[in-house]
Parts: sequence; structure tokens; C-alpha cells
Amino acid sequence: MHFTKKNVLEKRSDFVESLKSGKLLRFPGAYNPLSAKLISDIGFDGVYISGGVMANDLGLPDIGLTTLEQVSYRASQITRVTDLPTIVDADTGFKDCKKTISTFEEKGLAGCHIEDQIEQKRCGHLDNKELITKEEMVIKIKDAVSARKDKNFLIIARTDANAVEGLEKTIDRIKAYEDAGADMIFPEAMKDESEFEKVRKISKGYLLANMTEFGKSKLLNKSALEKLGYNLVIYPVTTQRLAMKNVEDGLKSIFKNGDQNNIIDNMQTRKRLYELVEYEKYNTPDNKITDFSTEGHE
Repeated sequence: MHFTKKNVLEKRSDFVESLKSGKLLRFPGAYNPLSAKLISDIGFDGVYISGGVMANDLGLPDIGLTTLEQVSYRASQITRVTDLPTIVDADTGFKDCKKTISTFEEKGLAGCHIEDQIEQKRCGHLDNKELITKEEMVIKIKDAVSARKDKNFLIIARTDANAVEGLEKTIDRIKAYEDAGADMIFPEAMKDESEFEKVRKISKGYLLANMTEFGKSKLLNKSALEKLGYNLVIYPVTTQRLAMKNVEDGLKSIFKNGDQNNIIDNMQTRKRLYELVEYEKYNTPDNKITDFSTEGHE
């Protein structure tokens, strides 16, 4: 049970209307459902689910080893806990773009992106990526568009061409992908404002900016991206990186000191956790097992 108010169709239509507003929408990455609830509680515009994060969560590198079943199951768990729209990384389309789109639609996602790398893909900010041809990617996009039932389900085309073929070929691909029916373009590994700007000038539709840490792109703030005319920004791995760094530091402290007294201040409190999972809303009148209040818990 989750205390959400919007159904899937409402989340998608509201998302599309938000894009039309012209303001920059911010979608932090969620590595689990609880972090998605936190993203919503803080007031962000949407939730992003990174394929790399899903792979990492399984203890795997981001090289195309995860399956549609694994990613869609986790994505459905994440999207159902919040009224925010959720978009998911569909890697290279899991070998069948039509099935992939149908699956993510059925699972309640608001959109997904498909990239133009070969199936043995790499993280978008690593070197030595290989691409499929522009024509092959156009077919994937057309298959994706034809498979969707809800016109508000966003088909996002990601191109990794900048680090492989350069910006001019990237621009050529972007034009072809838009002509094929992509609702939004995700130009991966743009280096700086100049490259982001050049893409904006030639693009006819919505644009997504990836502000991932430790990568090839300069980290631009909200106002800079708005001035450049971008419509949506993702912070794909940020929450997982924050969590794992804090977990690693805490475990090292316990291992060294024998207890967790020195790291209590770095922890989310019991009270805050119970607020996020909406503990009190599960109360049942006259039932002592579920009759609960967060008062008195730190």
C-alpha cells in the first residue's frame, strides 16, 4: 500500500504539461523506492532510474549485463511509491524496443531512453564506446514510437556519438532521431556550455542534460542549464554515490572503533525514516499492533 494520489496516466500527462512550461525539470536518480520518496518529499520534479545504478546495485558493471525483467521490476517498485513522473534508462533497448516500451508502459513509467551504442555497451562517460549506425538507431526509435499506447509516454533517444564521432556527427544523429519521432534527445557526454548550446540551436524538441559526477561533462548549475534552453536535468548516480560513501565510512569506523557511537550524527534518525515511510498512515483504529505515532522517536 502506498498513499499516492495520481494514477499513471495523470503522472504522464502532468509531466508533459510541465515540459511545455519551459522551466528546467530536475530528476535526481533513485537507487531504491525509499530514496524516491525522499526525492519527492524534498520537492524535486521527477525521479530518474539509472541503468548503471541498477547494475551497480546488483554488484555488476554497467556493460549491458542487466535484463529487461530485472530493470523493469525494480523500476516498477520505485515509480509506484510517488506521484512524481519516473523515467528509466533502457540501455540499448534490451534487443527488442517494442517489447521494452510495452513493458515500461505497463509498469507505470513516464518514459525511457534508448541509446545508440552496441549491445555490449559501456557507461556513457567511459572511453572506447562503439555505436550502431544512425540508420539502425532510427529503426529502434520508430519501433519504440509505434509500440507505445499512451502518447504521453516519453520516448527519449540518447546519443553517445560525441565521444566517438565528434559533435558534428552527433548533431547529424540528433536531427535524424528527432525526425524518427523521438520526443526528447539525450546528448551524452557534452563537455561544456559551448557543446550544450550547439545542440540546443539545432534541436527542434526537448533536451535532457546529464549532470553526472566524475565524468566528461562540466557540472552546470540549474540557472546555467535554463539559460542554455534545456528542459530536463538528471543527477543519475548522485544518491547512490552519497549513500555508498557514507556506508563505507561508517563501516570502517565500526570496524576500527568497535561501535557506532562516533557516526550516529551521520545517520538518518528513526523518526525521519518513519516519516518517509508514512508509518502513521497505516494505523488501524483500536488495533494496538498498527496504532503508532512518530512522537517520542528520534
